[in-house]
Formats: sequence, structure tokens, C-alpha cells
Amino acid sequence: MRGTPYPTLDELLRRARATVAARPGALRLRAVGTSRAGRPLWLLSAGHGPRHILTVAGAHANEPVGGVTSLSLAERFAREPALLQESGCTWNFLLCLDPDGASLAGRWLTGRSDERPPGEGLPGEGPSREGRVAEASPTLRGYYRRFYRPAFAAQPEFPPVASDPRPVMPESEALVRLIDELRPVVQFSLHGVEVGGSFLQLTRAVPGAAAAYRRIAADLGIPLEHRPFDGMGWLAESPGVLVLPDSSPTEERDPSGFTSQATWLYAMRHGTVSAVVEAPFWSVAGVSDPRPVAEPRREVAEASEILLGRAKQLEAVVGELGPRSPETPAEIAHFTAARELMDIGPGVVDTWNSAELATNVGNSVSLGVAARRIPLRAAAMMRQALGGAPALDTLVETWARELASTFDARWVPVADQTELQIRTMLALARALV
Repeated sequence: MRGTPYPTLDELLRRARATVAARPGALRLRAVGTSRAGRPLWLLSAGHGPRHILTVAGAHANEPVGGVTSLSLAERFAREPALLQESGCTWNFLLCLDPDGASLAGRWLTGRSDERPPGEGLPGEGPSREGRVAEASPTLRGYYRRFYRPAFAAQPEFPPVASDPRPVMPESEALVRLIDELRPVVQFSLHGVEVGGSFLQLTRAVPGAAAAYRRIAADLGIPLEHRPFDGMGWLAESPGVLVLPDSSPTEERDPSGFTSQATWLYAMRHGTVSAVVEAPFWSVAGVSDPRPVAEPRREVAEASEILLGRAKQLEAVVGELGPRSPETPAEIAHFTAARELMDIGPGVVDTWNSAELATNVGNSVSLGVAARRIPLRAAAMMRQALGGAPALDTLVETWARELASTFDARWVPVADQTELQIRTMLALARALV
């Protein structure tokens, strides 16, 4: 049995090449750059219109859904060319922006021993909708045992600002060149969140977009984050939809203090509307609950206590292991990312306390998920950096089980994850083109 229904990066590329070969002229595949390790960045294009649409997948190494979505939509265009011809556009799909990170995170995609067949998962980890059990339902335990997400400064969708002495990654340079070449009408950035709900970020308000997005999510039974934590300075146009304010700066600052110019903000110089589409892997119904909370400050305080307490607990476990140093490049990458997450707790709590959070049940649930997810990610990567120490193994398993059971996390079939992103992209493209 496969550990997960997502294809690996190699499988995704083989499928893209086979589709192009089967439909010559309908689809085209070319390399538009290389990664730090020399891996090609592949662009799959459909249509021949003078205007362009750009979809970026794989910006975060632990989020494989965007590549599946991109290839699925490209294959649909090859089968139904009229669907794209009516828009007069060429639709371009960057299949994976961070292939180096995906190669490390992809070990989860090939895992076998940590997964269970449908119906044998942990409590709260069953299929998200009745009757959708054709694919294996991965577990959060299996996901986190092989988890990898690069440190903030090593995420290519976020190149450093000009004043930062760190060099721009070649993946970031390739994407910026592509944006300048295509000058797309709309740029989609496809993301996935481990546990929670779906949400949409827009760099400009698009009439009818919020209503269409809510209908799509409702039809698929996927909850919307009532007020996502991403884009804290963005305007909440409606539940699950954030819009960049006109006065918003063109820089993004993450909890580690790293400041960048997001590539989906960079594209605004060409008049491009960028849309970040998030699909949950495991959904939590509670994130969409609009009921007010009696004491928001208490909710924030409780979440902060969980985050800081678990970071301290992880620090103690690592300290008890004695002096150990990561040796291989993969171990060093895991260690660097884990160490960063272990240190950002106080900054995250300060942000939570300075914002108006947990005013409703959905936001409080999202806060509780985030408070558990950050230290769990750190423990998962530290476990791999230090050779799978039993104490860290126990911590990851315990926290993953607790996250799943506390919030009744339900696996969302990949068909629903990709359909959410495909329908959202088509709806926005129709509105903008």
C-alpha cells in the first residue's frame, strides 16, 4: 500500500512528460531555471493565447498538493482545449518551485510502515466525507515522522529584501524572471495546510470572488478558516478570504524576523493579481465556527501557554540527549529549521497578544491548532536531525495523536483538495480575464 496518494516529485515529472508526449502541441514543457542543487525547475504550458496566467506549485516543501492540482488542470486543458481557448490565454504551471526541499520532504510520500489502511487510523483521522474512502487515509503520525519544511530564509517564494546581505536563491531569481517574462494577468500560488481549513489571499479585491470561493468550499465540504493567521495585516473581506490593503507594504516579515518581498507581491508591478489558495490536508470543522468567545484574552493566554510550554519541553528533551551534531546536509537542513521554530515562540506570542484574536470560536480553534503545530514541526525535524532518538520519537507521536484527537482532524481526499484549487483558479480566471 502506498503511504500517501500524492505522487513524488519524480512521479509528477514522469506524468507531465508522458502527457506532453501523448498530446504534442497541446502542452509544452521547458526548464526555466535550476535549484541550488542543480535540479531543473519545470514549466508546463497549455494554450497559445497572448495573455498569460501563472500557477506556482511546491513553494513549500511539505505541501505537495499544488503539483497534483497543476498537472490535473493542464491535462484537462489538453483534453478540452476550448476551455482555455475561450479565455485567449496561455496557462503556465511551475510544477515545483523548491525541488530541493521537496526531495527531503518527499520521504513521507514513499513511507509505508507508518501508515494504516482506511478505517484503521487514529481517532479523528478518518475520511473527510462519507463514502470517500477509495484512497488510503494517511495519519498525522506518519506525516510528521518524515516532516520537512525549510527555515524561513530558505523558502524561495520569499527572497530577501535588497538590504539583506544574504544572496537571493536561484529558485527565487528564476521565478522573478518568469514573472517579468510572462507579466501574468493573474498568478496563483498553491499551498496546503496540515490541519485546519481553507482560505484565500488576494492582492486585490476581485468582485464575486469571495462568494464563489465560499460556494466551492461548501460544495466540497471543506471548512473555511474564519480568520486565518496568515496575512495578519490583511483585510478579512469575508470568512476565509483575505485582501491586501492598499496601504500595505510590499514586504513580509515572518516570526523569525526575516524580512522578504514575497514573489506574489513582486508581481503587482505588472498589474498582476496574485491569489494564494490554501487547501487543508486534514480538515477541522471548528475553524469555521462564527460564535463569539466570552473571554478572547483567556483563549490567547491558553494557546500561548501551550506553545511556550511545549517549546520548553522540547528544549529539555534535546538537552537530555547530550551533545549531538547533525552531520549530513539533510540533517543540517532539518536541524536549522527545527532550531528556528524552537526559538520563535516568544515572538509569535507577542504577535498574538498585539492582535485582536480569538474573538470567535473558529479563530480560537485555529489558534489552538497553531500553538500545537509549531512545536510539533520542530520536534519532527529535530528527531530526524539527531538520528531518530527514542525520546523525540515519543514526543512526535504523542503530540501528533493529541493534535488529531483534540480537533477531530479529518483527512480530506486529494481529489477534493485539488478540486478546491482548480475550481477556485477557474473562477478567478473567468473574473479577471
